[in-house]
Amino acid sequence: MIKVENLHKHFGGFHAVDGASIEIETGSITGLIGPNGAGKSTLFNVIAGVLPPTSGRVLMDGEDITGLKPHELFHKGLLRTFQIAHEFSSMTVRENLMMVPAGQSGEGLWSAWFRRGRIAEEERALARKADEVLEFLTISHVADEKAGNLSGGQKKLLELGRTMMVDAKIVFLDEVGAGVNRTLLNTIGEAIVRLNKERGYTFCVIEHDMDFIGRLCDPVIVMAEGKVLAQGKADEIMQNEAVIEAYLGTGLKNKMTAGANA
Repeated sequence: MIKVENLHKHFGGFHAVDGASIEIETGSITGLIGPNGAGKSTLFNVIAGVLPPTSGRVLMDGEDITGLKPHELFHKGLLRTFQIAHEFSSMTVRENLMMVPAGQSGEGLWSAWFRRGRIAEEERALARKADEVLEFLTISHVADEKAGNLSGGQKKLLELGRTMMVDAKIVFLDEVGAGVNRTLLNTIGEAIVRLNKERGYTFCVIEHDMDFIGRLCDPVIVMAEGKVLAQGKADEIMQNEAVIEAYLGTGLKNKMTAGANA
């Protein structure tokens, strides 16, 4: 579905992404891991149109989408969530979801004056869909809660719910486990797997929790210093010498070696 070809993103003399090439297959849950500063989030931002590339190409289903803006990619079914959740804190959880679909009749002044019946009908349909999404994510009990009062994990579920309001094709999830307790992280993981299997969503996931990555993701791509270091199944990646040194650190590498020789 997504093919990234020799992508570069430079900030002055700093090469945040330095010739990265990856492929994300349709129907996969692909993991993207690497140490802090490896270029993972920058790569996400370039793919999702938040940042323009310095050079290189991004293809989606064979179409060159390099440099398209986030709202243009949104209409193509490509969505990106952020490490820090973005919500309308003073609106309810249900209202946050109802805001997502574009092209609503109530957005136009003329319709607001002369098509109130149509607007009311649309809002009822959106509310029903929002409630279905909340039930799917097992957070129906917070539907009428102000979104700003949610826990970190609930906000991550709300972000995932936004993607369900527009039937996304591919979703880029940036550190879904950041600030999330283990119970809610398991709930998020289960929702991702269900969306993948039941609704055909494709995911690419940045996450530092290797247990989470190992349970969900195949394949796993490793980045270091802006480059792709390795790709494979999670258990293969964990045995890769270069990955152990770059991602896990030489201290752990020596400890693992010592343990194996004991």
